[in-house]
Amino acid sequence: LLVFLPIAAFIAILFGAPSRLTAIAASALNLALGIYAAFSWKCTCWTFSVPVLEKPALNLAFGFTDGMSAIMVLLSVIVTLAAVLSGKAPEGKEKLYYGSSLLISGGALGAFAATDLFFFFAFHELALIPTFLMIGMLGRGDRREAAWKITIYLGLGSIVLLAGLVWLANLTGTYDMVKMVAAAGSIDPASQKSIAALLIVGFGTLVSLFPFHSWAAPAYASAPAPVAMLHAGVLQKFG
Repeated sequence: LLVFLPIAAFIAILFGAPSRLTAIAASALNLALGIYAAFSWKCTCWTFSVPVLEKPALNLAFGFTDGMSAIMVLLSVIVTLAAVLSGKAPEGKEKLYYGSSLLISGGALGAFAATDLFFFFAFHELALIPTFLMIGMLGRGDRREAAWKITIYLGLGSIVLLAGLVWLANLTGTYDMVKMVAAAGSIDPASQKSIAALLIVGFGTLVSLFPFHSWAAPAYASAPAPVAMLHAGVLQKFG
């Protein structure tokens, strides 16, 4: 519910549901769920897993293995509702404006709640698509240049990150993040350093760590309010 409610609301908006009303209703319901989750994150009711692929073993898996995920989810649902309420969509662009805001939120929630490394990465990438569209089509100033800059920087950063994550999964023999942590001690020191370098560059680009930061200022200056709030306030915490 937490992860797929915003995505379902996005689909409903595409098929003609009232954009602003649907976005507000979905965001408000998710805020209630997020608050409940933050206070009950140890409950097994938040553990969910569906097999997707046998080899390599990929599972659409969610859960709160520690309190950090619950805090990030709570942050996401609070900022989502604030972002939806923060401004008025341009005339004729309501579907794009509210639908993209929900899709960014769904991607962030999926990334923070995922316990499978593949889907941890995949949900974050999902959130970048509406970010590009919103900046490029509804942004201010040099919005197209800013949209391409953020896409190129984050795309390259994601490729480097993916290489590190896949390497890590291959050495530990699992994409399950809990099992991966337990098996990490068996990785030889040389490989650890190489993987760490890839992850620092990949995550560093996504979080705009110096010297991979030059995309951030023009992107946020050009972005509509919901994108700036959700990407800077929530999605960067992925990095």
